[in-house]
Amino acid sequence: MRRKRYVPDLQEMASVAESNYLRFLRLLPETDEGGERTFAITGVGDQSARVRIRIDEVQPYTTMLTVQQEGLSPEWVTPPSMNVRLYHDASMAEVLSYQNQHKFEGRYQYPNPQMRLPDEKIQLNKFLADWLDHCLQHGHVEQPFSFTPTF
Repeated sequence: MRRKRYVPDLQEMASVAESNYLRFLRLLPETDEGGERTFAITGVGDQSARVRIRIDEVQPYTTMLTVQQEGLSPEWVTPPSMNVRLYHDASMAEVLSYQNQHKFEGRYQYPNPQMRLPDEKIQLNKFLADWLDHCLQHGHVEQPFSFTPTF
C-alpha cells in the first residue's frame, strides 16, 4: 500500500507566516539592531521561564531574530531556540533554524536521514505561532520600576 504524498498547503504557510509577523510587531515595538526583549512566563508554583527575543541584524527589507527560552525545562530537555527572519516587504516571518538545525525544505520524503516530518517547516512555524501567542497572553516584561521625582 502506497502512502499519499504530502503536498504543502501554501495558503496555510503564508497565513501562519503573516500572523507570526504581526505577533512579532506586537512584541517588538521600535527595537533596534542589537536590542532585545525578555518576557517572563510564570508556571506552576515558583517555576518560571524567560523568552528572549534578540534583534541580530536589520536590513531595509528583512530583520533577523534569535528567539530563545530559558528555564522551565527539565535538565534533559534542551530549551527551544530558533532563528527567525522577518520579511518587511511581504509582512511575513519564517523560522530559518531550530535547535541548531538549519535549512528546512517545504516537504520531505519520509523516512529521511534527519528524520524530519514531511511537513517539518510548517510544523516549526506553527510552533513559533503557539509560542508567541503564549508570550502575548501570559508573558510580562521584567523591568524594575524606578521613580525619581524632580523638584
